[in-house]
Amino acid sequence: MEDVRQAAIREIGASMQRYQRSVQAFDDAVGRRLGLGPADLRCLDWLADGPKTAGELARGAGLRAAATTALVDRLERRGLVERRPDEADRRRILVRMTPDAEARVGALYGPLVAEGVDVFDGLGAAEIAELRRLLERMTALTDRHRARVEEDPGDPTATSRAGGASFGS
Repeated sequence: MEDVRQAAIREIGASMQRYQRSVQAFDDAVGRRLGLGPADLRCLDWLADGPKTAGELARGAGLRAAATTALVDRLERRGLVERRPDEADRRRILVRMTPDAEARVGALYGPLVAEGVDVFDGLGAAEIAELRRLLERMTALTDRHRARVEEDPGDPTATSRAGGASFGS
């Protein structure tokens, strides 16, 4: 018989999957509204934190250098990003979102972010800190496994520890 802790962990896994699907569906809807593909939107998401080099974008978005250059070229033609010399090192070129892109993306994500803050009402500082730590650990775990999937060209069924089971099952 399954104990209460294991059942709770399974339910959390299922909840995380539902949340991830919901976020992906929302991102897809934003992409459609803006006429952007997933990689284009992912690039803008990375740039929302501030200017990045093309190499930083490539690593963050999981793209090859040539694909990143083509992506930045495409977004630049649409007026969504611009390349500028780095103020600290004029030899480096940084890619940043344009004010128009910030406004367009912000108009779609802003209400979700603003309302999302209310989700934390009623949580104490310790609970919020613990949630942050958990999310950081889950992000690190996912990043490690993304690297594993990207680096291992072998048959995925030969190395699967979970045997194809979904996280929430």
